Amino acid sequence: MLSEFSLIDRFFARRATAPSPRHDDEAARPLGIGDDCALIAPPIGHQLAISTDMLVEGRHFFPDVDPYALGHKALAVNLSDIAAMGAAPHAFTLALALPRADEAWLQAFSDGLFALAERHDCALIGGDTTSGPLNICITVFGDVPQGAALRRDAARPGDDIWVSGTLGDARAGLGAIRGEWRAPEGCDWRRALERPEPRVALGIALRGVAHAALDISDGLAGDLMHILKRSGVRAAVDADAVPCSDAVRALPEAARRQCTLAGGDDYELCFTAPVEARAALATIATNVKVPLTRIGTIEPSGAPGIAWRDASGAPLSLTLQGFDHFHAD
Repeated sequence: MLSEFSLIDRFFARRATAPSPRHDDEAARPLGIGDDCALIAPPIGHQLAISTDMLVEGRHFFPDVDPYALGHKALAVNLSDIAAMGAAPHAFTLALALPRADEAWLQAFSDGLFALAERHDCALIGGDTTSGPLNICITVFGDVPQGAALRRDAARPGDDIWVSGTLGDARAGLGAIRGEWRAPEGCDWRRALERPEPRVALGIALRGVAHAALDISDGLAGDLMHILKRSGVRAAVDADAVPCSDAVRALPEAARRQCTLAGGDDYELCFTAPVEARAALATIATNVKVPLTRIGTIEPSGAPGIAWRDASGAPLSLTLQGFDHFHAD
């Protein structure tokens, strides 16, 4: 039977190594697992970027989820928040409640967690474990040059509105699991739901180019409203321009719009940028190998809100809202 400390030592502590230093400041290198607290500091001239996300069984993932995929997603959703601020990930902590110490489950979970952590040079520097219903809470620490963070309150009238990648596959996967529709043959919607890819390189590349940004975790309709409210602006969005996969495009129109406009768990970036940045954004998309799609415009006046239009410019009457953790989807 594994004890708390043998569990940590076997599956987490021995794999928790400091990230490669991005500066010569020895004092800013992290002190991780082994003391009562971890010690970290950003490079000189940088700010810390900190984000916490909790994943709860039955609310954020199914009980039969692949533990490798769960380890990946638990960190990915936090790295996505770091990416949305234009920050580089640096280190993270893990608080884990487990109904039992299942060694095979823990091995797969830690493998998925550390595979993503190592790709992004992000070190595990502490945390906690306890017995209880399966619950995963990660806090990630990043750094961004002073004044360079991408914020939600910086959208400006006349800005283009952009999204990365495609939207809707995760919600389509959830719908297929629930029996709302059938997944096309060969379509891996469940992977989109369980293994999102945080757009860290894109977020860093958007520094000094984009104005406002966030990650799409609770659906485009709800998340874009956060930018609009914080910036005090309105938006006009072409619902038919929102990028989606061929499999999502094949859904009936109402289902497609539900997935692409209000579906959660995409973890793509939504951002605004001036019209003159279009050429730079085309180069960024090529360099980071992530497609970027222009879907709308920040309007010059009016109360915060979204005017949805179709490809012809005709207004659409859509009632959409993002995912709410205290209400059913």
